[in-house]
Amino acid sequence: MKMLVNVSCPIEPFNSMVKNGTAGEVIGRVVDEIKPESIYFSELEGHRAAIMVVDVPDASHIPSIAEPWFLYFEAICEFRIAMTMEDLMKSNLAEQAQKWQEVEMH
Repeated sequence: MKMLVNVSCPIEPFNSMVKNGTAGEVIGRVVDEIKPESIYFSELEGHRAAIMVVDVPDASHIPSIAEPWFLYFEAICEFRIAMTMEDLMKSNLAEQAQKWQEVEMH
């Protein structure tokens, strides 16, 4: 399943890694290991951040995505399931609407 992963890195230890020249190398190793479909670097709430699209076969793979960010950067990682249009069409929204209309709350 596809997931959006938001990674937010606090100022430290990232600043120290930038100053000693290791930040780029470590990010490169982490990204090479995770192999995201895409990754964008930005900011989240004023912190350095990465936003990745990853394909996760099952939930047991989540630690292999999060741990490098946790261990090297003390980052915060947020995972969100992402559906493609095809996934959404398979969900049969009309059937869901019918099912839940029958149980109207008063």
